[in-house]
Amino acid sequence: MPVYSDKVMDHFMHPRNVGEIADADGVGEVGNPVCGDMMSFYIKVKDDRLQDIKFKTFGCGAAIAVSSMVSEMAMGKTIEEAMKITPQSVADELEGLPKQKFHCSNLGAQALHKAIEDYLSKKQPVKQAGKSAKVTAAAKKTGPKTRTAAAKAMGGKE
Repeated sequence: MPVYSDKVMDHFMHPRNVGEIADADGVGEVGNPVCGDMMSFYIKVKDDRLQDIKFKTFGCGAAIAVSSMVSEMAMGKTIEEAMKITPQSVADELEGLPKQKFHCSNLGAQALHKAIEDYLSKKQPVKQAGKSAKVTAAAKKTGPKTRTAAAKAMGGKE
C-alpha cells in the first residue's frame, strides 16, 4: 500500500474548492482510462487572473488530493502563472506522491491547462469577429474593386 504524506492525506480528507461553476469561463476535462481517474476543472477569470476555481474528481485519494492542491496553487494567479504549474510542482507541493500515483499530478495540471485553453479559445473569436467587422466596414467604404486591398490592409481576407 502506498505511503502518503500528511499533506496528501489532508487534501484527500478535506479537499478545497470542490464543486462546479455554472457559468465558468473555461472548463477542462481529462481522464486516464487505465486507472479510471477523471478530473474536471472550472475557472472564472477576471482581469487575467483566476478569480475562482472548482473541480470535480472521480478517482483515488491521490487524484482528489492533486485536484485540491492544483486548485489552491492556481487560485489568484495570472493565466500565465497558472500555465506554469507542472506535474512536478504539484507533487512537490504535496510533499511527494508514490511513484505509481505520479500520473495523478499529470492529470491535475492537464485539466487546469485545458480549462485555461478553453477560456482563451472563447476569448480569441471575439477579437477575430472585431477584426472581421473592421474589414467589412473598410471594404464598404472603399467599394467593390478595392475590397481585397482593404481586407489585406486590415490583416484579413476578402
